[in-house]
Amino acid sequence: MHAALRLTLASLALGACFTLPAQAKAPQPGSVASTQTRYIATYFPGRMTGTPAEMLSADYLRQQFAQMGYQSDIRTFNSRYLYTAKDNHKSWHNVTGSTVIAAHEGKARQQIVIVAHLDTYAPHSDLDAEKNLGGLTLQGIDDNAAGLGVMLELADALKQLKTEYGIRFVATSGEEEGQLGAENYLERLSLAEKKNILLVINLDSLIVGDKLVFSSGKNTPASVRKLTRDRAMTLARRHGIQATTRSGVAPGDAAVFDNADIPVLTVEAASASSGKHSSSAHDIRLDNQQHIDQTLPGRIEKRTRDIIRIMLPLVKELAKAGK
Repeated sequence: MHAALRLTLASLALGACFTLPAQAKAPQPGSVASTQTRYIATYFPGRMTGTPAEMLSADYLRQQFAQMGYQSDIRTFNSRYLYTAKDNHKSWHNVTGSTVIAAHEGKARQQIVIVAHLDTYAPHSDLDAEKNLGGLTLQGIDDNAAGLGVMLELADALKQLKTEYGIRFVATSGEEEGQLGAENYLERLSLAEKKNILLVINLDSLIVGDKLVFSSGKNTPASVRKLTRDRAMTLARRHGIQATTRSGVAPGDAAVFDNADIPVLTVEAASASSGKHSSSAHDIRLDNQQHIDQTLPGRIEKRTRDIIRIMLPLVKELAKAGK
């Protein structure tokens, strides 16, 4: 039954991908990312781990990568998370998540991994549900459709470039339940494969915060911080883009790789006053297109453009891309 459901969802996603507005031959930086961001949020709300919407979005991403010419597949994993009822009774919820992986091979075995989680928040308690946190109608523009949109534009821009180092695009699931997909991805790698990861770039919560924040993991060597976090700041200043740095990475997929002693660069947006993500995270009334367009007009297009103007040349440098 599960296989049949996935086959049905795959066919639905295949039909959906043909409705995405065609891009111009030479799109402006960020235009692919913003279009994909809005599309994913509109057609795949409620991307909670293990739900039909999550499987549909995973199939859609796989198809997008495949159309660009990448080898792409979906890896499923089984896990669980705790749910707390009003009477404080706790029970395990079993889930089957879907992680999408696309590969750009380089001349060398070493690689750069670009990560963005595809799932949206699932209520972890009756209290969450009462507060409109997560659920079937959460669009998740900020958290984390925009991360997926930026990932897809980077993949599209890099698809025909020859690089010294390989690039892996990984759209994880289960991030909102304790980084289940990132943990599973890492567990499947051999020791040699882990050692060949030069850097993990994590894209998450990119839109609502006042300014961009670039952070390195606590286990990222100073030499790597200079080439990644500090270089990103240099590119931001060159374009007049507001950005800052922060020590260490916030809890999330990035922390999984950081704890495994793999160099990490996180890209996010945070409030200038608190340095933290906006309170819109997980709230179905706030993390949606209508609210963001009303309160932050033009932010989605401007922020995706700013990130691409920084991250595309940075990734090209790091992967040693040729013409």
